Amino acid sequence: MPKVHQLKPADSEKITINLSHVDLGRIDLLVRDGFYSNRTDFIRTAIRNQLSTEQEQVSQSIRRNTLELGLLDLTRADLEAARDRGEMLDIRVVGLARIADDVPVELARATIGSIHVLGALQASRDIKAALADRIT
Repeated sequence: MPKVHQLKPADSEKITINLSHVDLGRIDLLVRDGFYSNRTDFIRTAIRNQLSTEQEQVSQSIRRNTLELGLLDLTRADLEAARDRGEMLDIRVVGLARIADDVPVELARATIGSIHVLGALQASRDIKAALADRIT
């Protein structure tokens, strides 16, 4: 199995959220008064604070579900090695899983038994379509 790497703070995924007008106004007050540099800074800080509060529960869930935490890069060489060993990979990641652009669809289907990613999966459209029945 390929090695899982720590994600750098610069690695991020864009999300969209809906907030009430009142909550947004309260955030804008804190930004205006200099507590945060902008709305994004406030939201990012709030999320980090909540995740810090729930750290033990997150850690227990990762252990219980045998998930890897961080960045998993699957290269063509990784998948060819798995194929040569006759091994099917079960990918379970909290963070980011990336399948290299040069991985042929046939190789991915022959070596990836399942993919469970809490975070983001980066792969070509063809790979995602070919593995759609294995992605949970």
